[in-house]
Amino acid sequence: MVYLFRVPYLAAVKTFVLFDIDGTLLYSEKTDSRSFATSYEAIFGLAFPTIDWTKFAEVTDHVIFRTAFYDHFDRYPTEDERVTFEDHYLCDLAASREKRPEEFREVPGSAELWRRLEADDRFVPGIATGGWQRPAAIKLAHVGIPSAHPYAGYANGKFSRVDILNEAIELAGAVHEIDRVTYVGDAVRDVTTTQKMGLPLIGVRRKGDHDELRRFGADRIVTDFNPPQAFFNHLEELLA
Repeated sequence: MVYLFRVPYLAAVKTFVLFDIDGTLLYSEKTDSRSFATSYEAIFGLAFPTIDWTKFAEVTDHVIFRTAFYDHFDRYPTEDERVTFEDHYLCDLAASREKRPEEFREVPGSAELWRRLEADDRFVPGIATGGWQRPAAIKLAHVGIPSAHPYAGYANGKFSRVDILNEAIELAGAVHEIDRVTYVGDAVRDVTTTQKMGLPLIGVRRKGDHDELRRFGADRIVTDFNPPQAFFNHLEELLA
């Protein structure tokens, strides 16, 4: 797969900066994961197996939900069953944010960094998340980042994070002359995904445990996005 786009007669060459959501742009303290599990239990009457997402073959809502459902019912869910579950999950997410807004915070500087990237002709920001689109929109809106973005990949119908990143890259490449792509994520799975794709990564580790990602090959890691210029310095050095 080649990640260079040469579209004639469009704007100047740009760098596409793709962001994960949970743990990268915002914190949710596993509350979202618990909402996923309790919604499943409320709809299907069975205990969700685990909220340790590393136990699943791919960390996407699509794969996690289908895997748990198949293990319980020996078949995959219908689309109606999936939507019923997602509707409940959405309501639970929205309610938890209204009750405990202090638990759902942006990673410091993420909203300001997003605005700076949008205003800079050298860059195009985008979203590539293992979550479904509707829950992702709730999370982004809560921290002041646009919730309906044109260059975004979501877990809807996707079996791998590579597919999710590719969707966002292709959407951006159809509009902009994208010369380079980098990904910003917080988890080991983000390191391994970008390694598969041959993409540079900027890691985010809010607890300062940078070695967790460095052990797997990440060499550019931040704790948050303050000051924004520090992130831009990493980005420009990676893409030089």
